[in-house]
Amino acid sequence: MLDRMPSFPAFRPRLVQDLRSYNSERLFKDMGAGATVGIVALPLAMAFAIASGLKPEAGLWTAIIAGFLISALGGSSVQIGGPAGAFIVIVYGIVERYGLANLLISTLSAGVLLFLMGFFKLGSLVRYVPISVVIGFTNGIAVLIALSQLRDVLGLQIDKMPADFFQQIATLSRHIDTFNPWAFGLAVACVLGLFLWPRLWANESGFRKKLDEIDAVSALKATSRVPAPIIALVSLTLLAWALKLPVETIGSRFGGIPQSLPAFQLPSFSWETVKLLVVPTLTIALLGAIESLLCARVADQLSDRPKHDPNQELMAQGVANAVVPFFGGMPATGTIARTVTNIRAGATSPVAGLVHAATLAVVVLAAAPLAKHIPLAVLAGVLLFVAWNMGEWKEFARLKQFSGHYRLMLLSTFFVTIVFDLTVAVELGLVLAVVLFVRRQSEIFRAEPRGAASGRLHYQLYGSLFFGAVAKIDRIVDAVESAPEGAHVVLDASQLISLDTTGLDALEQLHKSLDKRGGYLSITGLNEQPRSLIVRSGFAAKLHPVD
Repeated sequence: MLDRMPSFPAFRPRLVQDLRSYNSERLFKDMGAGATVGIVALPLAMAFAIASGLKPEAGLWTAIIAGFLISALGGSSVQIGGPAGAFIVIVYGIVERYGLANLLISTLSAGVLLFLMGFFKLGSLVRYVPISVVIGFTNGIAVLIALSQLRDVLGLQIDKMPADFFQQIATLSRHIDTFNPWAFGLAVACVLGLFLWPRLWANESGFRKKLDEIDAVSALKATSRVPAPIIALVSLTLLAWALKLPVETIGSRFGGIPQSLPAFQLPSFSWETVKLLVVPTLTIALLGAIESLLCARVADQLSDRPKHDPNQELMAQGVANAVVPFFGGMPATGTIARTVTNIRAGATSPVAGLVHAATLAVVVLAAAPLAKHIPLAVLAGVLLFVAWNMGEWKEFARLKQFSGHYRLMLLSTFFVTIVFDLTVAVELGLVLAVVLFVRRQSEIFRAEPRGAASGRLHYQLYGSLFFGAVAKIDRIVDAVESAPEGAHVVLDASQLISLDTTGLDALEQLHKSLDKRGGYLSITGLNEQPRSLIVRSGFAAKLHPVD
C-alpha cells in the first residue's frame, strides 16, 4: 500500500545547497551583484506599483519581502523575484473591479495555489504551454503596459484610467487637450537615455575609445557601471526639481513614500469573497508560474550554476505571494531583467538576492523623503522602455516562416490579450493549441489499402488511432459493406504508434460490421501500447488469427 503513495518533493531551497561550498570570494561577488540589482529594482518596483493602480511603497516592499523569500527558499541560484511588468494589467484590472482588499486576498490565494503546484510536482507542466501562446500574451501585455503609461507620458489630467482597452483609448482622446509638453519631454529624455546609456559605454563606442585615449580618470569610467534607470531617475528628477517644472510627481499624487516599515495587516477574508475571485486567483497563479519558470530557464542558459528546480521554485513563489499581502504588497514572480542583471553582475548564489532585498530596504528607509520629487513622467518612461524590451517584436516579422497553426495561436492570443483580458487569451490559446494538435495528429494517421486477394482486404495503419482520427476507420467499414460477404480484413498495425479507447471502439465497430456479413478481422504486428489495450479490453479474443 505504501508503495502506491504519491511521492512529494522535499523542501530543499537552493540557498542551503549553495552555502555548503560557500567562500569569501563568492560572498564579495554576491554582495556586489545584489547591490547592483537592488539599485536597478528601485525605480522598477515603484513604476510597476503605480502603473498597477497602487501606491509606490506597495511595489517597493513587495520587491523587498518577496525578493528575500524567493531567493531564500527558491530553486534557482541566481533568479531575482519581485513585482513584474506582466502583472500590471492583471493587478490594475482586479483593483478596478474588485478593490484593493480583494487583490490582497487573490494574491494570498494564488500563493497557496502556487505552493501546492510545486508540492505536487506540477512545475514541469508549465513547460507544456506552447511558445506561440507565451509570445502572444507577452507581446499583448507589453502593448497594454505602454498604453497605460500614455497618461503620464503625455502629462494628461486624468483622475483615473479605466481598465478596458477601448475605454482607455477613448479617455486619452477626451483629455488630449491637457497635454503637458514638460512631462512629455522628461519621458522622451528618459527613454532616449535608457537606450543610449549602455551603448555610450560599450567597448566599441567612440565615446569609450576617446576616454581610453585621453586616459580618463577611473571615477569617470566607474559611472559606466551605474544602471541606466538610476542615471535617468536621478538626473531627470534633479532637472525637474531645479527648474521647478510643472509636472506631476510621486509627492503630488501619493504624498510621498512612508519612511518606516510596512504595518502588518490582515485582509478581510471570507469564503464568499474567495469564490468570487477564482478567475483572478487562477490568472495570478498561472502567470506567476509561467513567468518565474521561463525566467529560471533563461537564467539556466546564461549562468554556469546548476539548473533550477521548478517545483522548489514554485513553492518559494507560493510562500512569497502568501506573505506579501499581509504587508500591503502585490503579486510577485521571477523577473527576467533583474535576473539577467544579477547574472551579469557576477552573482553565484541566492545570497545575491538576499543582498538585493537588503539594499532596497536600506534605500527605502534612508531616502524615502527624496522620492516625492520623482516625476511620474520619468517612471512612465522607464516602463515604456520595459514594455519595449519585454515584447518579442521580431516574432511578428518571422510569422511567415511558420505554419498557419502557429500564426493563428500567436495572433489570436495577442489580440485577445489586448482587447479582452489575459485569462481569456491564455484559455483561448490553450484551447486552440489542443484543437490544432488534435487536427494535426488526425492528419498523420492513415489507413492505406494494400490490395485485395482471395477475399481478403489488406490495410496498413500509420500513426495514432485516437478520437480525432477514427473517421478514417469508417472508410474501411464502407469498403467492407461494398465487398462480397465473408470478406476477411487484415490490418497491419506495425506502424501504429498508439491507440485510445475511441480508436478501440472504431475497431470493434469494424469487427461487428464484418461479423454481420460473415467476415473476420485480423490485426498483425501490434506494438506494445495498442496490444496492451486490446488485450485488457477483451477485444483480442474476438480477433481472427492470421493464416
